[in-house]
Amino acid sequence: MNSFRTILNAGVSTHTLAITSQILSLGSCFADSIGSRLAALKLPSLPNPFGTLYNPLSMHKALDYAARATPIPAHTYLQHDDIHLNYDFHSELSALTHDTLAHRLQHQMETVHAFLQQTDYLLLTYGSAWAYTRRDTGEVVANCHKQPAALFDKTLLTAEAIVASFESTLTTLRAQHPNLRVILTVSPVRHIKDTLVLNSVSKSVLRVACHTLQERLDYVEYFPAFEIMLDDLRDYRFYKADLLHPTAEAEAYIWQQFKARYFDNALQAFAEKWASIQQALTHRPFHPASQAHQKFLRDTLRRLEELKSFVDVEKEINTLKLQLIS
Repeated sequence: MNSFRTILNAGVSTHTLAITSQILSLGSCFADSIGSRLAALKLPSLPNPFGTLYNPLSMHKALDYAARATPIPAHTYLQHDDIHLNYDFHSELSALTHDTLAHRLQHQMETVHAFLQQTDYLLLTYGSAWAYTRRDTGEVVANCHKQPAALFDKTLLTAEAIVASFESTLTTLRAQHPNLRVILTVSPVRHIKDTLVLNSVSKSVLRVACHTLQERLDYVEYFPAFEIMLDDLRDYRFYKADLLHPTAEAEAYIWQQFKARYFDNALQAFAEKWASIQQALTHRPFHPASQAHQKFLRDTLRRLEELKSFVDVEKEINTLKLQLIS
């Protein structure tokens, strides 16, 4: 019988994640989606510490700052109204004074630098090949922060430029951490402000760059989130009301494919146990003091105790203990 759809099976990677694998994710809001799910699963992960970044060169630059632990240049700071910002980072990293922002960014760099010392996997999600270049410095910015358009030139990055930037940054990182592996994805979020036609051009450039890097470097592989969304799901019901972002259902489907490809057997088993426990933790009883619910709490507590040698579940254990009636 015809299934009336093209199912994309991402397969199983030869380099899988274990429950102890440390993962740093960077990039578009899709990196938040995957990164937050990894964190919710109790894996040692750091999702999007620099805020949402769209173009590859800005991602590589932020990563380079952290890898080298170098100070952030003074000319990258700006002020818009009474808010202090930085051209190399998203506006969520902002402050009411320059010193506060500089301190916050420095602290973030130190956090990421320390995290990188033990990182096993770097997950990069490229969002757009369209970039904005400052006319005064010739530098690509991560965010224009609503500054006048006359200050920037809009340019389409080439696949060659993305590859060269990636290799420059990862050469530094791999020299420090030779076992570091990279998973590349292209965000399935549509950037229609560039028009649908130019969004297609942008995604094509990103895809060529990812393909080139995967073919050239044995520590890089591509996860087809973009293709799963556009070809496997291929229906507007899998987009939110804005018709740009995947729905929770679509994200969950892509996440299942990611788990099937990258989780080793032990992590797969843990993920199933943890999903069941999370469901138990969100249970809200009508009668908290009932014998049945108290037994339910003790059973759930026992299941958490069995996991604490693998992951940190002290917060969940303490929350349940507060609900027990002696």
